[in-house]
Amino acid sequence: MFTQDYLLRSLFVKGEVSNCKYHPSGHIYFTLKDPKGTISCVMFAGSRSGLSFRLSEGQQVVVGGSVDVYERGGSYQLYARQIVLDGNGLLYEKYEQLKRELEETGMFAKEYKKPIPRYIRTLGVVTALTGAAVRDIIQIAGRRNPYVQIILYPAAVQGADAVPDIVNGIRALERLGVDVMIVGRGGGSIEDLWAFNEREVAEAVFQCSVPVISAVGHETDTTIVDFVADLRAPTPSAAAELAVTDIREILRELSAYREALNTSMGNILRKLRETADKKALRLKAVSPGAGIRENRMRALSAEERLRSRMERLIQGRRNRLAVYIERIRGLSPLEKLNSGYAFVSDESGANIRSVSQAQPGKLLTVQVRDGRILARAEQVLPD
Repeated sequence: MFTQDYLLRSLFVKGEVSNCKYHPSGHIYFTLKDPKGTISCVMFAGSRSGLSFRLSEGQQVVVGGSVDVYERGGSYQLYARQIVLDGNGLLYEKYEQLKRELEETGMFAKEYKKPIPRYIRTLGVVTALTGAAVRDIIQIAGRRNPYVQIILYPAAVQGADAVPDIVNGIRALERLGVDVMIVGRGGGSIEDLWAFNEREVAEAVFQCSVPVISAVGHETDTTIVDFVADLRAPTPSAAAELAVTDIREILRELSAYREALNTSMGNILRKLRETADKKALRLKAVSPGAGIRENRMRALSAEERLRSRMERLIQGRRNRLAVYIERIRGLSPLEKLNSGYAFVSDESGANIRSVSQAQPGKLLTVQVRDGRILARAEQVLPD
């Protein structure tokens, strides 16, 4: 009867997994239960391709298969051909599947991560217009650097319109040319955060030319966007801190750079001055001016030596002249006259040196110191 019943050949049963055992042969034995009852289940090793996760106690699952009688035990049981997680578990399985697919395409690779610029002028934010996330981002970014312009794209972050709205926000801010972009929202259930687990949003983040910081939910929440983004922040507040550098830190760095630059420039100028001084000394040694000055000093020295020699020569000549003057003075008639002697000459001017030259009555001229005396010889008295 069980084998012939069409409905029992293909049905789905939902319940909680208990008494789960993995047999060494590869078969999986477990019990499916709900508040009203239980049913024994088995998944043979040949059907394990219908299970994409590891079955464990307490999981809410939907088991697809057929019902038949286990003759040895005399009981009927569910022979599972496929097992999927129910509710949140189903979403988690979908999340894991998309995560594996995107990871295989390389969208999570570090090589594609763009660095977050340290100094920005414009910050783009894709999140809900109302809520704690946008308030925290604006408050923290404004406190850290009030000169950064924040451009908000108000997007729906959950519901049917969330995915296209988030994608449009990312592309719109990219066209505006913001320096960095924060994409996220506040915390919530997995259903609330599910828009950030969709392929379209992940691809928009990956293809965005602007560095993207993901800030979805709380620190324990992880979405597909977190893996694709260039940087993951645990919260929207942390995203604002990562995107906007504190202005005080910037000013401290500028001050340190200024001091380092002044020190470096001082060292460079000092070295250049030392080099210039050395080259100036070398230039003085080989310059024409130095040669001219040296020759001028030599000329002055030669001039001094010549003047000294000339003075010595002149002084010697003066001394000799003085000697000659003294000698001549000793022979000078004027000196004799000054000493009381006289010069006697006849009418013709001949010097009378002997009484034989003077005749009585002859006119004589007597030259004395201050004039001449005309006299006539009256008598000649030889000695």
